[in-house]
Amino acid sequence: MTIYVDADACPVKAEIERVGTRHKLAMIIVSNGGIRPSANPLVDSVIVPEGADEADKWIAERAGPGDIVVTADIPLAAKCVEAGAQVLKHTGEVLSADNIGNILATRDLMADLRAADPFRQGSGRSFSKADRSRFLDALERAVRRAAR
Repeated sequence: MTIYVDADACPVKAEIERVGTRHKLAMIIVSNGGIRPSANPLVDSVIVPEGADEADKWIAERAGPGDIVVTADIPLAAKCVEAGAQVLKHTGEVLSADNIGNILATRDLMADLRAADPFRQGSGRSFSKADRSRFLDALERAVRRAAR
C-alpha cells in the first residue's frame, strides 16, 4: 500500500505524513519542484519534468488497487479510481466509482460555463480547519479499508 500525493497545491502534506508514518506506509510526494523534501524515510519525493499534467501522468501510471491517491485534480482522480485506487480530495471528499462520473461531468460543465463567460469568477472557498479535520478522518478510514 502506497499513498501518492499530487503535491503542487496540496495543503495537507503534513497530515498525510503524520498518518502515513503512524501506519508505517510508503508515501510518494509528486511535484514539478519547489517542495522541500521530507527527512522522513517513509516519504519519497519525486520531481517530474516541467509541463502540463506531468505529475498527474506519473501518478496515474503507478497507482492501483490497495493504494491511496490524494489529489484535487478530477481527471487524475478518474484515472486512479478506474485503476482501483482509493482517491481523496484534500477536503476529505472521497472520489469513487459511484460519484466520479458526476463530478467529472460537473467539472466539464463548469469549464464550459467559464469559457463562455470570461467575467465569470470561480466560487472556490478557502480551505478551513473543518476541511483539514474531515481530511484526516477520511484518510484514516481509507488506510483501514486498504489494510483489509
